[in-house]
Amino acid sequence: MNTPEPGPPAPSRDDHGTTRCPVCQGPFTPAGRQAYCSSRCRKTAFRRRHQDPPSATTIPPARPRSRYTIYECAACGERHAGQQRCDGCGIFGNKIGAGGPCPHCSEPVTISDLLDSS
Repeated sequence: MNTPEPGPPAPSRDDHGTTRCPVCQGPFTPAGRQAYCSSRCRKTAFRRRHQDPPSATTIPPARPRSRYTIYECAACGERHAGQQRCDGCGIFGNKIGAGGPCPHCSEPVTISDLLDSS
């Protein structure tokens, strides 16, 4: 008859020997109704239970950028503010950058155009 070889001892199923602190997860032997390994962990658990709930993070609503985007037609070179399709050619233009109407001539210009001309 085969006898099983003795292996490592089975872990203790005794609550006192296997109790872990809920704060630091360290093993400890409780005395009486002790739930935490030290007064430091007990105070930390109290603070966590009684702290104010975290404030809700608010994400601002998305704003469309197409109104402020300048597009240029690849075929005729005409620029449009906030309009991708060229009226004359009927094809979609390439995005140049953010901008708006020129303060002098009302033609669509990008911010980089204004900064480069200084």
